[in-house]
Amino acid sequence: MKKKALALLLAATSTITFALAGCGVTTTGNTETTGSTSSDATTQEATTAQTPAATADDAEGTTIRLVNNKAEIQEGLAILADTYKEQTGVTVSIDTIGGGQDTQAILKNYYQAGNMPDIFVFEGDTHYETWKDLLADLSDEAWTKDTEAEYVAADGHVYGFPTTTEAIGLSYNKSILDKAGIDPKSITGPESMRAAFEKLDSMKDELGLTAVVGYYTESANLWWTAGQHLFGTYLDSGLARNDTTYLDLINDGGKLDMDRAKPFAEMVALFNEYTDPKGISGSYDDQVLGFASGKYAFVTQGSWIGASMTTTYADQYAEAGNFEVGMIPYAFIEGQDTIQTNSPNWWGLYSDGNVEASKAFIQWCSENEGGQQILAEKCGCVSPFTSSKYAPEDPYAATIGEYTAAGKTSAWHWQGWKAGLAQNVTSVVFQDFAKGSIKDTDQFLDTLQKAIEAYYAQQ
Repeated sequence: MKKKALALLLAATSTITFALAGCGVTTTGNTETTGSTSSDATTQEATTAQTPAATADDAEGTTIRLVNNKAEIQEGLAILADTYKEQTGVTVSIDTIGGGQDTQAILKNYYQAGNMPDIFVFEGDTHYETWKDLLADLSDEAWTKDTEAEYVAADGHVYGFPTTTEAIGLSYNKSILDKAGIDPKSITGPESMRAAFEKLDSMKDELGLTAVVGYYTESANLWWTAGQHLFGTYLDSGLARNDTTYLDLINDGGKLDMDRAKPFAEMVALFNEYTDPKGISGSYDDQVLGFASGKYAFVTQGSWIGASMTTTYADQYAEAGNFEVGMIPYAFIEGQDTIQTNSPNWWGLYSDGNVEASKAFIQWCSENEGGQQILAEKCGCVSPFTSSKYAPEDPYAATIGEYTAAGKTSAWHWQGWKAGLAQNVTSVVFQDFAKGSIKDTDQFLDTLQKAIEAYYAQQ
């Protein structure tokens, strides 16, 4: 079975159509950090990431290694690792792969080199098929009774540990909207969204705005923001959490429902019209800094940017007044009233690694007396565990709570489309539309449809 898994990984790695940009390795406490503290992949060294192979201590369960793909929480994870070592004597070595890097490609390289971590990140259905023969079964773990966010595969078994709940919606600066006399709750569909954008654009100088919206489409490193997260709202906005209608269509040879896709494309065109031109080539750091500095009234990023706003860009955020933030749904059809919430990914345990030590660590992470306070207060994680007493001092925590309490959330299902679709296909089409090489919504939809169909037709 392991030979079969290796063959699959080798085959999957050979199909990657873009260069793997590696990163340097630095040490922070008990963590090893792959990549810079910036989530801008362009600042990272173009060398293949390497980490020391497992030692004898690993086999004895005194050291476990975890791969993290969220650069914005690496400092918090260092505190988590230090605290765990103080309490248990077990070392947790953490590799952080910076934003924009292909975590899965790096993991495949680790596997082929016999250098697999004990705990690693995977994104649900998209990556489960790759790793399913190598994941430890977590079904009997105590923490599974305290959450509904664990990753459950089609076989009914649990294979993934959730660390946080994130939200995708159109983020706004409430202070700017208040000054413009715009109630965010009044934006309920295409007409009201356009009216709000037009009013804000007419007041840009008065409000100190660079642009109405920070909509970024750079496809090499930010492929996930437009090509995955924004396009993912086409699948789910306004729908019940278990509704996979539009995912099922895409997975049926790459089909789009044009009655739904057309108004979605018109919303994208609106963003193109009122965004910062820097978005075509700018970085994640540019996008988040622009919003944190009060230069954008809206930004097309999810709740995870709260951690960066209150740490990396805390000075700029304070200078802009530590303004209240919120989210409105991506309401490209009138009346769509949900934001998308989900676990963004899961920690899986390598079945040939230090499984028992890793199980003990994630159990500790789920507990109030263990890692929950650190995950909330230092990493900014919104806990997926029912019994958690801790909440992050995060600008978006209240928004997520309000939508969740009101039952106004949809799931996100882009994790279930064909692996590589966003990186290789949709992100490029969104960027071309923003550049103007795709002229209008009809051409955008035609290009998008043909490109997705062609990708699904590949073996």
